[in-house]
Amino acid sequence: MNFEADPANPEVQFSGPPSLNPAPRTPTALENIFLGSDGLRAGWRLLIYVVFLFIFGAVIFKGMDYLPITHRAHLELMTGFISETSILVQEVPTFLMVLLASWVMSFIEKRPLGRYGLPLAGAFGPRFWQGAVWGILQLTLLLGVMHLLGGFSFGTLDLHGPAIAKCALLYALAFLMVGFSEEYLLRGYLQYTLSHGIGFWPAAVLTSSVFAGLHIANSGEKPLGILMVALDGLFCCFVLWRTGNLWWAVGNHAAWDFSQSFLYGVPDSGENAKNHLMNSSFHGPAWLTGGSVGPEGSALIPALYVVLFVAFYFCYPKREYSDAP
Repeated sequence: MNFEADPANPEVQFSGPPSLNPAPRTPTALENIFLGSDGLRAGWRLLIYVVFLFIFGAVIFKGMDYLPITHRAHLELMTGFISETSILVQEVPTFLMVLLASWVMSFIEKRPLGRYGLPLAGAFGPRFWQGAVWGILQLTLLLGVMHLLGGFSFGTLDLHGPAIAKCALLYALAFLMVGFSEEYLLRGYLQYTLSHGIGFWPAAVLTSSVFAGLHIANSGEKPLGILMVALDGLFCCFVLWRTGNLWWAVGNHAAWDFSQSFLYGVPDSGENAKNHLMNSSFHGPAWLTGGSVGPEGSALIPALYVVLFVAFYFCYPKREYSDAP
């Protein structure tokens, strides 16, 4: 506080105006543990998110157990093949679980839900369809090279008539849900919040490693297939970095899986689908074809991803992802 003397009476002191910039309060040790510059620290937010994931997952999947379609899907999986039904039974509740947990976090953090990667403004817009076209073309390119090297034959049609349209529609819906659930689970709230805790690219490496780890349990999976999944995770993070959201990645992911399982009828991460369009076949060495893993386990995969990264770099040169909390 400032003091000034009264000219008429030097012994009397007057208090001046209070300081306009008081010293900031020093946070307590407990506050430093839980709070950062933008509120609750990223690690604690992730912990809350995971808790909600488990809560919603337990409720939703427990409820699914009472549906006849779930029992039918389990019987189909026992045959060693995936189908439109078994995919939907797994992926729809997974996406719903992630969506609900993300919505709760958006409410807690007072942010729009679209901030976590899927803004409604871009829903099924040009970026989604661009990603889908790339997904089909990149698998076609990979299989075309295998064919030229003598390791793959496209074969003949395995479906005919109305069955083509029916199965194509159902598989398109099923793999759309795969794109939603896997992209949003790993590169939605998780990638967003980790980016604020450790940086975007360290977070990208971590989420891509988790993505690869989730595929280890797939029947027929091999190390090269796991490497491909990790590379795909990093590529999708690069897509997020350049486009600002996940719509391109969702379209690409869905179309790649759709092309493998339905369009060309090849194994997808070691899993074979029923009711596929083409009766294609591998007849080359496993290093070329991927063997039981399918094209994702081919030694050509690293070269394919070099092409994808370079092509995407030039086609989408501007970074649109925002680091703002």
